[in-house]
Amino acid sequence: MRLFHVSEESNIEFFEPRIPTRTDLDQTKGLVWAINEECLPNFLTPRNCPRVCYHVGPNTSEADKRTYFSSKSCSYVVAIEHTWFEVMQNTTLYLYEFNTSEFALLDENAGYFISDKKQIPNNKIKIDNLFTALFKRNIELRLVDNLWDLHAEIQMTTLNWSMCRMGFAQKMELGD
Repeated sequence: MRLFHVSEESNIEFFEPRIPTRTDLDQTKGLVWAINEECLPNFLTPRNCPRVCYHVGPNTSEADKRTYFSSKSCSYVVAIEHTWFEVMQNTTLYLYEFNTSEFALLDENAGYFISDKKQIPNNKIKIDNLFTALFKRNIELRLVDNLWDLHAEIQMTTLNWSMCRMGFAQKMELGD
């Protein structure tokens, strides 16, 4: 297994545990966050880019596979609003890889791992072209005008999903 922290910052030498912003976690204990390689595509976008990501899981129905994927060879989708296309085209990301020994699984579906200890990355990978990085991983990238319908719909499926930075998504028009 490989674990990463994804950043637009190119010069991070170490990661100090930080108090989580999530209110469902202990607010007295700092954490370093990492993502597993399987769920890494959820983070191969600019940091604040809103996105709906989903992939086939062990309980995914054949009907959901037929409905939500454009081909049988693809099992993972990242959907972004088309207004983020140019930003994504001009963003460079850095994958900081960690030794996995001091991390514990927090959320299997999302691929989140946490550590309460300072972490020094053992590798840094530069990604200049986010589209190419997604395509090399056989990820279907969808550009949509608004994420909110997909956001609501995908949660009712048998797919594994993750919604990121939805506070930056375009607002729905009244009457939609």
